[in-house]
Amino acid sequence: MRKFLRGLGIALLVVVGAVAVFAAYVAITGIPKYEPGRLQVRVEVTPERVERGRKYAKMLCASCHENPTTHELTGKRVADAPREFGVIFSKNITRDPVKGIGSWTDGELVYLLRTGIDRTGQYLPPWMPKFPLLSNDDLEGIVAFLRSDDPLVAPAAVDPPGKTRPTFLSKLLAHTVFRPLPFPKARIDSPAMTDRVAYGRYLSSSLGCFTCHSADFKTMNELEPEKSKGYMGGGNPLLDQRGALVRSANITFDEETGIGKWSESDFARALRVGVRPDRTVLVYPMSPVPELTEEDAAALYAYLTTVPKIRNAVARPEYRVAGAASEGKRLYYRYGCPSCHGDTGVGIADLRQATKHYRTDAAIEAWIKNPSSFKPGTRMPTWDGVIQQSEFPALIEYVKELGGKS
Repeated sequence: MRKFLRGLGIALLVVVGAVAVFAAYVAITGIPKYEPGRLQVRVEVTPERVERGRKYAKMLCASCHENPTTHELTGKRVADAPREFGVIFSKNITRDPVKGIGSWTDGELVYLLRTGIDRTGQYLPPWMPKFPLLSNDDLEGIVAFLRSDDPLVAPAAVDPPGKTRPTFLSKLLAHTVFRPLPFPKARIDSPAMTDRVAYGRYLSSSLGCFTCHSADFKTMNELEPEKSKGYMGGGNPLLDQRGALVRSANITFDEETGIGKWSESDFARALRVGVRPDRTVLVYPMSPVPELTEEDAAALYAYLTTVPKIRNAVARPEYRVAGAASEGKRLYYRYGCPSCHGDTGVGIADLRQATKHYRTDAAIEAWIKNPSSFKPGTRMPTWDGVIQQSEFPALIEYVKELGGKS
């Protein structure tokens, strides 16, 4: 018995030592590197391809890489990245050859977007989305857009406002669970738009709707989305621009807890302008996606009707201001403005700049009511008919107060 216990103790010490050595290795080496891709790809930059790429780049890239004040893709702190991953800053992806990606080859960009491995071999963990299911045409469109003369990607010699500091958990997961995705062995084509269900499934998978609307990031299946736990049933813990918890919505067609009572037009309006059938507005990290056409929305709706229903009631977040506050500030929180703009007015866009662009109260009100009439393609929801007319003066005063603090 004594020999057995001694042997067991030695075995435990070996195991503990091995774990300690592996942990030290992970901590020292950080996020792992791999052999970089050597793709020989040349993407022709045509007006049609750039336009196609602009649509997908604004949906897939801008939300993380767009500076909220300058509106250039020079990077920013990704405030809604899960805290357990660390402090995350996105990169400069403008055409600047030093600070940005101006010197990258088309093949290097394609390989990164597919696998998550950059041109140095560095693997970019879960906070950098990968697009293994995006069609070749749409992926090459993104590359063409990044090469274009669009102001979003104009060369800007700007460093991100900080350096990413991954946690030990991120490093550990990158060494164990999260690995580079395989590069596709064959060309990927998107289904014909006339097949609404198939095209809607393609949009859902390639845009990554399932990554947020399934149960948890840790159990998502990037290569076979339908195998993700709680597929489209919501409840995934996300963060808004304040770092506050927001759980994703159930978008299966369950009549009580999902969108089973929504019409196609209800769905399209929520998706494209941000207003739900109950006249409430989408809460970040879900924001309007005006780049999607009515046909795109119809296809997504058609596909979601085929997804197995999940009964999962997800509570919408409530935003309240503590203590004494002006009526304008209370309205700012009541309508969930901090989810996008944060407590200070700076989030996915810099609300402090409002008075510089709109000089009168009437102009600010018109902008809030129908922002797309001022900035086509904006992700600001349409608030006309949501905010009461009598509430605008107080809310506008608070917006101006935020601007005075900048």
